[in-house]
Amino acid sequence: MRYSELVEVYEGLSSTSKRLEKAGILADFLKRVPSDEVGEVVLLLQGRLFPAWDEREVGVASQLMVKAISLASGSDAASVEREWKMTGDLGNVAENLVKGRRQRTLASSELSVGKVFSNLSKLAVIGGEGSVDRKLQLISELLTSAKGVEARYIARTVLGDLRVGVGEGLLRDAVVWAYFMRVRDDFSKEEREEYNAFVDAVQQAYDLTNDFAVVAKAAKENGLEGLRSVRIVLGRPIKVMLALKVDDLKDALEAVGSPLQAEFKYDGFRIEIVKDDNGRIMLFTRRLDNVTAQFPDVVESVREHVRGKTFILDAEAVGYDKHSLRYLPFQSISQRIKRKYDIEKTASEFPVEINVFDVLAYNGRSMVGEPFRQRRALVERIVDDVKRGIRPAEAVVTGSIKEIESFFAKSKAAGNEGLMLKGLDSPYKPGARVGYMLKYKKTLENLDLVVVGAEWGEGKRSSWITSYTLACRSDGKLLEVGKVSTGLKEKPEEGFSFDDMTKLLKPLIKGEDGKSVKVKPKVVIEVAYEEIQKSPTYESGYALRFPRVIRNRTDEKGVNDINTLADVERLYRQQKKAKGGSK
Repeated sequence: MRYSELVEVYEGLSSTSKRLEKAGILADFLKRVPSDEVGEVVLLLQGRLFPAWDEREVGVASQLMVKAISLASGSDAASVEREWKMTGDLGNVAENLVKGRRQRTLASSELSVGKVFSNLSKLAVIGGEGSVDRKLQLISELLTSAKGVEARYIARTVLGDLRVGVGEGLLRDAVVWAYFMRVRDDFSKEEREEYNAFVDAVQQAYDLTNDFAVVAKAAKENGLEGLRSVRIVLGRPIKVMLALKVDDLKDALEAVGSPLQAEFKYDGFRIEIVKDDNGRIMLFTRRLDNVTAQFPDVVESVREHVRGKTFILDAEAVGYDKHSLRYLPFQSISQRIKRKYDIEKTASEFPVEINVFDVLAYNGRSMVGEPFRQRRALVERIVDDVKRGIRPAEAVVTGSIKEIESFFAKSKAAGNEGLMLKGLDSPYKPGARVGYMLKYKKTLENLDLVVVGAEWGEGKRSSWITSYTLACRSDGKLLEVGKVSTGLKEKPEEGFSFDDMTKLLKPLIKGEDGKSVKVKPKVVIEVAYEEIQKSPTYESGYALRFPRVIRNRTDEKGVNDINTLADVERLYRQQKKAKGGSK
């Protein structure tokens, strides 16, 4: 397939903000894509070369792209830098300069999707002496053969900044429309049931693989049967199940069922433990980042204290004080997630306990459809109870509100956030936020939001980026919901600081206007607030009153994991109800 055909789709997606139009463009295109290329195409539509769980990275910085554009266009690097400063987008720079290049090689030919995918995917595996020159050659080869608009999207793909708005929900709908039928208002009851069954099958296949390339290929080749044949692949993580918040235990018992299981809700980070049939143990965050190398102590604990040939376990890693053995807040161990050096020393200074609360696969068998009571019983059989090592999450089974409250107090006294409340007969729904797993914290619910803009500080803070524009998500778009500038520390040793945030945001800057900067949406922070107000100022229609930064969650959550506009609206309604409808 010609790369120009894919670029036409990029252009069509960029020309509309309407979700249904985008889904239609994608669906019509996917129908035309040959079966043997659909996997590569679906990845490229997301601006990816590898699935979300794959730890390989292209590893190309902006300055290398400047050199590639210079080489391919015949322009000197200074000209590329000037153009970049004016446009703020190296994709546009590549397009403009490639269009006007001084000379074109006679050997240039029309680009194919396969050629683009092959060259770019090789970037992730090149290393050692001379690797920069080899990467430069691969990129400039594509840019030299590219038409102007093709160069724009090649550059953006390399830099991980495609900007066409293809999210998970949009791809799911496009796969359904392409390989089953397009949604209509005049569906009969039977057609509606068939349509919903296909949607559910697409979603389940994606939740089990975290790879729409696999899903699209299965749907294209074998339809519903192909989707239902998709299974968990050993050695690959799957999306974790998510909880809803509950404020009233009576409501919780009605929603989840009585009796239920109450578990400690630890203030750590979610960790998925995978053991494949080669005996290799891997650790993944809820974002599917591979953090095995950073936690050799956890790998050893799993190897020694978990029985089974293969498995996927859902757990929480929580830090604790070496002397008092008391649980510590997440921030105390967050630095371990990205640590690349002095790992053993860091593991000794910031130890973690692994609390296993679910099992998703065991000895080659998927467990996601089994009731929770059976999955929990299996956890207790295969995981040793090693305090401050690895153990089944502390839990009680009860239908008594009084007993749940008592267990809640015990959890808080241990340094935890609260409780998780789970239905005993419920299945595991990867990637879903379900009503039979609830979190009970007795506090105003914080929001996880992404930074989309910021401002440089003044005076003694002039070297820091100190004010941050926040956004929630809605139908593949990011909607601003306020600004925050409090909650961070001036000294890094005191906690998450302005300096820490500045180091995170500076590489993500896409453009500057005076003190204001636009940034690539990647940094996710947890934010507390006094209340949510209606506001015409922000696209979401809401604003946070007196927000403050609680912690950095970038290592745990991606943009697809942040709170939605529906969450903000729900919290606004709850707040209004609590105040007697006065606002």
